[in-house]
Amino acid sequence: MNRDFPKTHLLAAGSLSLAVTIMLLLSPSSEVEANRISIPLDITKESAHNDHAINQQTADSPSSEIVPSTPETQITDISSAQWDNFEVKKGDTLSTLFKKAGLNDKIMYQVIAGHKSNKQLANIYPGETLSFLMEESNEVSQIRLQRSQLESLVLTRGDNGKFTSEEVFIEPEVQLAYAEGKIDSSLFLAGQKAGLKQSMIMELANIFGWDIDFILDIRSGDSFNLIYEELYIDGNKIGEGNIIAATFNNQGRELKAVLYKDRKGDQNYFTPEGHSMRKAFLRSPIDFARISSHFNLRRKHPVLHTIRAHKGTDYAASRGTPIKATGDGKVIHAGRKGGYGKAVIIQHGQKISTLYAHMSKYARGVRNGARVKQGQIIGYVGSTGLASGPHLHYEFKVNGVQKNSVKVKLPQANPIHKSEMAEFKKQTRLYLSQLDTLSQSYRLAAN
Repeated sequence: MNRDFPKTHLLAAGSLSLAVTIMLLLSPSSEVEANRISIPLDITKESAHNDHAINQQTADSPSSEIVPSTPETQITDISSAQWDNFEVKKGDTLSTLFKKAGLNDKIMYQVIAGHKSNKQLANIYPGETLSFLMEESNEVSQIRLQRSQLESLVLTRGDNGKFTSEEVFIEPEVQLAYAEGKIDSSLFLAGQKAGLKQSMIMELANIFGWDIDFILDIRSGDSFNLIYEELYIDGNKIGEGNIIAATFNNQGRELKAVLYKDRKGDQNYFTPEGHSMRKAFLRSPIDFARISSHFNLRRKHPVLHTIRAHKGTDYAASRGTPIKATGDGKVIHAGRKGGYGKAVIIQHGQKISTLYAHMSKYARGVRNGARVKQGQIIGYVGSTGLASGPHLHYEFKVNGVQKNSVKVKLPQANPIHKSEMAEFKKQTRLYLSQLDTLSQSYRLAAN
C-alpha cells in the first residue's frame, strides 16, 4: 500500500533552471540504481514544532483546504460546472475573450471600472483560463481568471451592479515522500530513475552546490536520499514543494542538510550542527556548465596564440545561457572592458570581487551601482571581446589578486544563532532521524 503523510503548512517552492543546462550532465549510461518509495514517517504533532507538525493519513484520501489570502477574504462558491471556460491562447486579448462569452466591450469596461484592483483582470497570459458565470437574464454575475491551480482572481457583481475582485489562494495538502538513488553516470539520470522531477533534482544540486562541483566531483557510486514535500488538491497530486532533509554521499564523504524556518520566517538549509549550507559564494556562476579552460598561468591564448596567463575559469555554454552572480554585492562595472568584451564586475565587501566576461548581453537592471543577490541572473553567455566562441570567463579576486575559483576556500554564511539553537534542534531532529532510519531500512530490505 502506498502511504504518505500530510503536513499542516506549505513551504514556498524554489526556482527552476532551464532544461538545456541540465542536459549538459547527460552521458551514455548503463543501469542506474535509484528508487522512490513512500513509507510511514513516524513524526507526530506532539514531538514536532507546531509549524512542522504532521498527522498520519493515507495517500488514498488526502484532504485539501481552500483558504483565503487574508482572514478577511471570503471565498465565493465557484463550482466549475456552472461556468463557461475559455483558455487564454497566444494573441487573445480581454476584449476577444469577452466577445467569445457573448459580452461586448462596454460590459468589459464596466467590469474593470468597478474598482482599481479589477484592472488585474487585463493582465492575462497564455495557458490561463477566463471563466464567466451567467444568470438567466444573460447578465454576468461572476468572472474568474484562473492563473494556476493554486491562484485565481474572482470578480463578483454587487447589488449596485459594480464588480469587486478578490484574489483566491488554495493551500494544498502537503505530504512527505522519500526517495534515494545511486549514481552510475549522472545525478540527473539517477534522480529521474528515483521518480524525481527536473526541478527537484536541480534543488538537490543547489542545496549541496556549495560543497560539491557537480561537473568535476561526481563519481560512479555516489548516492543520495531525501525527504521532500508532495502537494495535493482534492486527492490529486499537483507537484512538489521543498526538500525537507537530504543526504549526499560523494567520494566517501557524507553531507547532510535540513530545512529550518527561523523566527523571522526566513528559511534556509543547514547542517545538523547548525552551520549554513549556503556559503557566501556559489562555486559556479552557470548551472552544470563544462569547464573548458582552467586557471593556468602558462596557457597559450586561443586567439592571440601567445603564452599568456589565464587567471580565470572558462565555462563552455551555448549563447544566451544565463549567468548568475556568485555572491551578494554591488556592480562596479557593467560595460565593455577591452578583451573581456561585455563584462560585469561585482564587489563583495571589502576584499573580494568577481568578474564575468564575454557576455552577449546584460540582464535587466544590471548597471553600475546596482545591488545584486547571490544566484541573480546578471547576463547571458556570448563571445564578445577576444573570444574564440561562446563561453563565460569568470574570475575570483581576493584583495585584487586572481585566485583559482575552483579551488579557493569559500567563506561560510552565518550559522544558527545560539538563541535559536534549541528551536533548530526541535524542528529538525525528527526529520534527520527519519532520513537515517529510512535509508537503513531500505538497505536492509535490499539485502
